[in-house]
Amino acid sequence: MQIQGHYELQFEAVREAFAALFDDPQERGAALCIQVGGRTVIDLWAGTADKDGSEAWHSDTIANLFSCTKTFTAVTALQLVAEGKLQLDAPVARYWPEFAAAGKQSVTLRQLLCHQAGLPALRELLAPEALYNWQTMVDALAAETPWWTPGDGHGYAAITYGWLVGELLRRADGRGPGASIVARIAKPLGLDLHVGLADEEFHRVAHIARGKGKVGDAAAQRLLQVTMREPTAMTTRAFTNPPSIMTSTNKPEWRRMEQPAANGHGNARSLAGFYAGLLDGSLLEGEMLDELTRQHSFGEDKILLTQTRFGLGCMLDQPDVPNATYGLGPRAFGHPGAGGSMGFADPEHDVAFGFVTNTLGPYVLMDPRAQNLARVLATCL
Repeated sequence: MQIQGHYELQFEAVREAFAALFDDPQERGAALCIQVGGRTVIDLWAGTADKDGSEAWHSDTIANLFSCTKTFTAVTALQLVAEGKLQLDAPVARYWPEFAAAGKQSVTLRQLLCHQAGLPALRELLAPEALYNWQTMVDALAAETPWWTPGDGHGYAAITYGWLVGELLRRADGRGPGASIVARIAKPLGLDLHVGLADEEFHRVAHIARGKGKVGDAAAQRLLQVTMREPTAMTTRAFTNPPSIMTSTNKPEWRRMEQPAANGHGNARSLAGFYAGLLDGSLLEGEMLDELTRQHSFGEDKILLTQTRFGLGCMLDQPDVPNATYGLGPRAFGHPGAGGSMGFADPEHDVAFGFVTNTLGPYVLMDPRAQNLARVLATCL
């Protein structure tokens, strides 16, 4: 496998570990970018990007980042808090009056961002096309009754997070949530990041496909068993209502929509550049960065059925939990995306890390491919 890009000699072991990913014949395409102290020390890509495996992954290939998008959304919300346009602990209904229905009058933005609001899923089954209708989805969530008492424990809002937080962005910033994220984060930092992709960029998007025959860890198995056997369970509804959630990744409608929980499109550089911008203070000043990265939720996750630890819209490191560590330092924060992509920062080492793949693995939290690359990086620092 030909590895493209560049690396500093100190980090040759990381380059070798990246190349070793392609020893697996199922590995299709991937990219890795690492900044240390604001300097890019690794920028690599390899493999294929198209459905048939005939088109090479290029320097400008982008991919669906899935839940890596959530932290971009949270940072945008915190910028609006810093500007006084939103408040973390004010009722969401202050900005979105319809949201007060069904016992949600006291739910706050903070609770939405740290997955404590009790709104990870919708009970009533929606039509597949509802996924692409913003108003349908926010109206349904505004009318929904929380699945648990808000603030009493947490459960990962895998996709509803995008409409819940995104509607507040829309109301506070006066533009679509994707447009807000791009204007406030991507453009100032020069990142190739899109939340709502223009049709003329489609030719650059890597086709996403699942690896075959891999079962993942115990957490992945638990999640799979519930979603297969309990169709009305909260966890099942979180991932399958609307039913098009799991089958839309490569569709034009999915790429075009602004769904800031899961459909950001970008590359490894955009992930590393984003986290470098958090480390150097370009995106958030001290108080808001502290809010983003301090522990808000910790313990058994009501949706993911494994132990999770969240700040505000970011997943915090759990060094002693194999499926929940970024593999570098205990203060690391960031977010994995479904199937393997990952972006994070480690303040101790001043590292910003981005890994993107179009070969989806079966893991629930951290993907072993990205974890291993980070561990090898640690040996080079």
